[in-house]
Order: sequence, then C-alpha cells, then structure tokens
Amino acid sequence: MEHCNRRAFIGALGSAYATLGLAADPTPTGDLLVAQVASQTNLGSLINAKAMAVGLNAYFSAVNAAGGVAGRKIALLIKDDDLNAAKMVAATRDLIAQPQVLALVGFLNTGGLAELAKENIPGKAGIALIAPFQGNRNIVSADNFFPFRSGYADEVSALVKAAKESGKKRVAIYYYDTTFGPSMSQQAQTDAKNVGLNVVANVGVNVAPDKFDENMRAAVAEIDKATPDAIIMAAAGRFASEFVKLILETRSSTAQIYSMSTLPVDDIVKTVGGPKARGTIIAQALPFPFTPSLPLVAEYQRVMKAHAPDAALSYSSLEGFIGAKITTEALRRASPNPTREKILQALNNFGEWDLGGAFVNYSRNGRMGWNRVELTIVRADGKLIR
Repeated sequence: MEHCNRRAFIGALGSAYATLGLAADPTPTGDLLVAQVASQTNLGSLINAKAMAVGLNAYFSAVNAAGGVAGRKIALLIKDDDLNAAKMVAATRDLIAQPQVLALVGFLNTGGLAELAKENIPGKAGIALIAPFQGNRNIVSADNFFPFRSGYADEVSALVKAAKESGKKRVAIYYYDTTFGPSMSQQAQTDAKNVGLNVVANVGVNVAPDKFDENMRAAVAEIDKATPDAIIMAAAGRFASEFVKLILETRSSTAQIYSMSTLPVDDIVKTVGGPKARGTIIAQALPFPFTPSLPLVAEYQRVMKAHAPDAALSYSSLEGFIGAKITTEALRRASPNPTREKILQALNNFGEWDLGGAFVNYSRNGRMGWNRVELTIVRADGKLIR
C-alpha cells in the first residue's frame, strides 16, 4: 500500500474529516455519545490526531449503517487541547460534566494523560478512557484506563536488541526532556548495558519553544561528535522529525536511526526524501495496517474504503479504528441502556477478547492490550516495510 506525502496526507484527512462530519463542537446528535480529546491544530499532533479521528468515526459510521447498537447510533464529540496538558485536563473535566458523554476514547497528549492519571480523574469520575495514544505503563495502568497499544519500554527494548543484532557497537541516545523522554532514556541505557552496547552519548533536548532551533542543533552536534553507529530516539512530533532531518543532513554522520513509533515518518520523507531516510528503523506498537495479514486489518481496510475512501491507511487511523471497535463492544455489552457504570463493568469483565487476530485482556486485576512490537524500515521510495 502506497504512502502519500505529508501535504497530500493532511489534505486527504481533511476531506475525510469533513465528509464524516467530525467537529470539535457543537455536540453531535447521536444517541450514544463518546468523546475524544486530541489536538488537530498543533503541528506536534495534527497528523496523528486527525488520522485517529477518521479511524474512530469510520468504524462508528459502519456500525451506525448496520443499525447501531441496540438500534441506537454512536456519535463522536471531539475537543481540541492544543497539545497542552492543562487544556486536556480542562476539556476532560468539561466532558465529564456532561452526563450524556458515556465514555472517553483515543486521547492523545502524553503530558495531559499523565495529569489525568496522576489526579485519577477518570477513576474519580467513574468513566472509561479507552485506547489512548499512549505507551507509558505508569499512565495507562491508572484507574479506568483501557489501553491497546504496546508499551514504550517494549519499543525501546526492541530497538536496542535490533541494534545489537545488526552489529552496532557505539550507541547514542536522543530524547526530549519531558513526559516519556527521560524514562525511555534510562530504559535504553539499561538495555544497552545488558546487551553489551557502548553508550557514547545520552542527549536530552530542552523543549522550550523559543530555543527550539538552538537546542536541536546543539543536540545534533553533541551526538555527531560522539561518532555513534546507531542512534536510539525517544521523541515525538517535531522534536523527532527535526532531529532526524538535521542528523541526516550532517555529512559526517553515518549512524543508523532507531526510532520509537512516535516519529512522524511522512514528515521525514517529505523533508529529506526517501533515499536519505532509507534504512531508518521504526518500532511499531500496533499491527501493520498496509497488508491484511490479520482479520482485524482486513476489516479496517474494508471499513476505511467504504466510510473514509479519501483517507490514507496509516497506523494512527488503525489505532482510532481499534479504539472505536473496543468502545462499540463495551456499549453492546452494556446495552440496552448503557451508562458509564455499565460500560466500566463490561470492560472490567471483557476477559480475553479477540478483535480479529489481535487480543485485549481486561479485568479488574489487569488490563493488557496488543503487547507486541514490530520493527519497520523506511525504503528508498519512502514506504514502510516489515
């Protein structure tokens, strides 16, 4: 399956977004209301957030076209938090104050999710937060979080193992000095030591926006000076894509890049071209969305073709699709009159549930999702392969 460039990708998402009737406000008119908080305006999250929303609403549209849940349609309300932690908390509190909002799904904002977990907001409110775009186990283990994607630590361990197995010896670690960055830096250092890799640099970049360019160039210079043959990267959004752009443009650097799933690969391919990006290895916390190797992915592709035909297939739209599928099953089990309490009860009694070759296992004693990591590599034409 071909990948489109970033401009075309955003354009296609915007078209699908409008077609599906997604809106930040006002409240949709469906009988069963669920809500997402994610920024579709901030450049750090725009691509992933819009794609997730398209996947969410594509699945809900398919369910509604087939008669809904117990004859009632599902509607999705979306709030934009500008990728700001305090705004996510405020938006979530606002949604919780609306009794017609039955569940939360597909939240994207590590800082905001960390605050929701720390303050136990979903737990205190008695509302489920399903399939957030989040792999920090300390966050998604909070009360009433029901994750699907694999953990960030699992991604880092897979990347370090791959570097070792490919014969790398000198590893640099690059991370952004906020949210999951520092903990993933520690994870990478521990894993590298355990497999016998020499960590020659460990560089965190300050995220202050007024010093972005200065800090990024300083980080690239420090890592380049250490002459690594592999770079393990724990960053997201622009902090990931700009670093890769700069390091690939550094003539002296021959290091292979190993990135977490938070790297927006379309940005890289658009900026430096497929030939330069070729060989970049990216851990993925979800099933491969471009070939129907699992019944889940085959279903995703069929639904996208029918209900979001202008949108490109992507990991993020698949993540939204999966979140919608889990949410719909919870609504079914809580029918005919779903409430927040009944939805939570349903989720806590899911047990092992097969989404189509991919499983979740939810109970009061633990909540496990995909729990697998696959490595993909960028080809010279900019496409991802396994």
